[in-house]
Amino acid sequence: MSPFSQIVYELALSIPKGKVVTYGDLASAAGGGAMASRSISSILSKAQNQRAIPWHRIVYAGGRVWLAPDLEKKRRTLYKLEGIKVDAKGKITNFKDVHYNF
Repeated sequence: MSPFSQIVYELALSIPKGKVVTYGDLASAAGGGAMASRSISSILSKAQNQRAIPWHRIVYAGGRVWLAPDLEKKRRTLYKLEGIKVDAKGKITNFKDVHYNF
C-alpha cells in the first residue's frame, strides 16, 4: 500500500459515528490534489480489512449518498442509527450538521 493509500485508509477509519466526509474531503486530508477524490473508492476497495471501513460515512459532494438497491436498506438503517437524515432521493438533509472536517 502506498503512503497516500495508507493515509486514506487511516483517515477513513477515523470518521466518527454520526459524521460524514466527502470523497474530496478524504482525498484532500490525505494530501491529494483535486483529482485524487476519484481514486478513494479504488484505494479503499483494496484495503486488507474492508469490513472495518465505515463506507456509509463517505459520501458524494454536497451530501449525496450511494444507495445501490442491494445495500439501500442496510445503509438507511446505519444512517438512522447515527442521526444522519437522508431523504427519499438520497441526499443528507442535515449535511451541515453531520459534515466532519479532519
